[in-house]
Amino acid sequence: MTIQVLKTQDLMHMSQAELDELYKNSPTGTIPEGNSKGTVVTVGGFVLMEVISLLISLIAWEGKVFDSDRKHLLNKITPFKIRLIEAEVYKGESWFCDGESIILDYSKTSFLAQKIRDEIREVAPGIYLGNAYWEKTRVLNFILEF
Repeated sequence: MTIQVLKTQDLMHMSQAELDELYKNSPTGTIPEGNSKGTVVTVGGFVLMEVISLLISLIAWEGKVFDSDRKHLLNKITPFKIRLIEAEVYKGESWFCDGESIILDYSKTSFLAQKIRDEIREVAPGIYLGNAYWEKTRVLNFILEF
């Protein structure tokens, strides 16, 4: 599989079906390292998505900081980018489609987020598309940009 040349803005304008197809056809990639900028995509192609995503990033979630050696991450939350809500990071079977994804598992590391599980795949160099689950229900997509 080849990695496409895409930007976050390109993903923001895709329909849910296009995001799903992109995810299914993208490689797992390597477990990322360092600071990422996060963008929430609740409904692909929704007219107000850019405004909603901006509001979420301003008041709630800014992205994630990965430590690939320790196989964990911390989320950056609030306008002050406080690093909280830890997850274990490892490669495992995708809940969304066949094959491997990078799993962001909060079940053993966070009381607040213990029912959340994310999975990501690298859809372009330095850009990961993610699926977020509450228990086993997919609730939204997100983008991580390194």
